[in-house]
Amino acid sequence: MKARPTPAATLSTPYRDALPAQIVFRAATLSAPASYPRHRHAWGEFVYAYEGVIELQFAGHQLLVPPLCGAWLPPELEHRGLNRQAVVHASLYLAAPLCAQLPAQACVLTVDPLLRALLERWRQRPPEPARPPDARQLQVALDLLHEAQPSGSYLPGSRDPLLAPLLEALSANPADPRGLADWARQLHSTERTLQRRCQQQLGMGFTEWRSRLRTVRALPLLSAGRKLDAIAHELGYASAAAFIALFKRQMGVTPQAYRRGVNGPG
Repeated sequence: MKARPTPAATLSTPYRDALPAQIVFRAATLSAPASYPRHRHAWGEFVYAYEGVIELQFAGHQLLVPPLCGAWLPPELEHRGLNRQAVVHASLYLAAPLCAQLPAQACVLTVDPLLRALLERWRQRPPEPARPPDARQLQVALDLLHEAQPSGSYLPGSRDPLLAPLLEALSANPADPRGLADWARQLHSTERTLQRRCQQQLGMGFTEWRSRLRTVRALPLLSAGRKLDAIAHELGYASAAAFIALFKRQMGVTPQAYRRGVNGPG
């Protein structure tokens, strides 16, 4: 008998009516599957993933937030958060007046190495806004967020009738080796048309999107301790070396370094 899927736990949002300070940091470890219900708040929220992938849904759109990336949610945006695997994440909540210099639309933001270091530091000891040293660090984080560049979704989707079947097939089988010319023949289109649709709908080329998909799928396998050769084979890489090179280009660290960060030394 086929096992029933585990129902997702419904989580409570941490603040209902007001923030306890102008800038608030909060970290959480969530088992899977779990979700925050659809909600909105008067303050902005920057979401950062330490481990696992966070999925944010709003107004028919989706943002994926893999480790080392962050997502910005402006004030009053109705949204829902969920995780399909265990995840460790942090949020920086910003009072509405502090959000004026940040994007008016939800987006993925590049994470400066200094901001990443602060978030890692606060993971061990959350800052207390009432303490002057912590208040200064929180202000630095705000300044870095103001300078961060938006980059859309890390792994955008599309409902385009030509592109959607391709993305769904790759999502079901990331190891599929077919190139864009092969897909064009199957979809009764041309390679140029598909490439143009990718740029228009996804903001990137076919090869880049597939690399990001494979990177997202590699994260839980690394966390589970799978060998690099096995992961490379499962995701369609020609070799472990190719997997390592592309993973480092996407995430800024090698798979081994990512695994050490998730599981600790050893």
